[in-house]
Amino acid sequence: MRSDIKKTRLALMADIQTGPFGSQLHKEDYVENGTPIVTVEHLGERRFAMQNLPYVSDEDCIRLDKYRMLEGDVVFSRVGSVDRCSYAFAENNGWLFSGRCIRVRACREIDSLYLYYYLKSEAIKRFVRSIAVGATMPSINTKLMGEIPLLYPSIKEQRNMVHILSVIDDKIERNIAINKNLEEQARAIFDLFYSRAVEKVPFTQLIKVLGGGTPKTTEGNFWNGDIPFFTPKDIGAPYSLRTEKYITEAGLANCNSRLYPVNTTFVTARGTVGKVSLAGVPMAMNQSCYALANDEIHPLLTYFYTMNTVRSLRHKATGAVFDAIITADFERELLNKLSSDESSQVLSHIVPMMESIHKNSIGIARLSELRDALLPRLMLGELDVSSIKL
Repeated sequence: MRSDIKKTRLALMADIQTGPFGSQLHKEDYVENGTPIVTVEHLGERRFAMQNLPYVSDEDCIRLDKYRMLEGDVVFSRVGSVDRCSYAFAENNGWLFSGRCIRVRACREIDSLYLYYYLKSEAIKRFVRSIAVGATMPSINTKLMGEIPLLYPSIKEQRNMVHILSVIDDKIERNIAINKNLEEQARAIFDLFYSRAVEKVPFTQLIKVLGGGTPKTTEGNFWNGDIPFFTPKDIGAPYSLRTEKYITEAGLANCNSRLYPVNTTFVTARGTVGKVSLAGVPMAMNQSCYALANDEIHPLLTYFYTMNTVRSLRHKATGAVFDAIITADFERELLNKLSSDESSQVLSHIVPMMESIHKNSIGIARLSELRDALLPRLMLGELDVSSIKL
């Protein structure tokens, strides 16, 4: 580490604030229009997720003024995935954060985006997880957050680092936006033909529902291999390319999962239920998911059939707890089966789109790997910022 890099504790260089207590804000206080309030569920990759944001009234917003966010704030999850955080951009100015969150606001000596990237580094994420309290549901508070060690160079150097990392993240966000637009187009085309199809068949008559399994966790030679092992944590949008865990050939041979090819559709059956993803590389799968496939149907048609079926299952579960999907759920569902001619027309449009999404997803993964590799070396002063060309 360079001698000009200063070291201190986060509490000395940032204001740390826990969100409002439950007694100060209830779900019953949410309104249809007003000031958005960020919950743990909205902590996305760099930016806040915009889906299903709750709102509070102007009166409650004034009452909860100390819990307003400013541009540059970093918001953490206070419970569960305590190393998860997002950054408040200009459009989030004045929003509120919930009681299950902690807000960190940098002082003048610290660039706010530098602080965000620093707190996102793997070393700091490990530290946060290590100091969290509670075995079944980890939690963190302002005092514990304040103990995070903070390394920082001059403000000029911080901003140079931020520029490099932001360029990479901006490219990632552009590719994500392109992928989202392409998938929406592909889904609209499929749905148009699907709505016109007249033949109805049971889902399981058209598509096989396949299971997975986990190798023994006590067998070291089954794990840390080269085969991606898909679990509900690894859901992609729409492609999953990297997984949290990897298994070996021996592990694959000793579990109830096959090696599923690229474009296999995965559905989460337990935990985070009803999420749908495509295998971006060949991968195995655990028992909390289903793989949907049929050698006689193009795998991308299987994906869109499955998306519509899961949407139907969610709709039917309205008012009930949607906490699991079982094989019988698929057996009860009917599909509008596209004819051979309709399938060909749909595929002529959606295959190029999904190929572009897959290619962009690989690019996103490579950019993420580059950012994650640069991040710790930049923070420790091991790289000369001026030597990096993007």
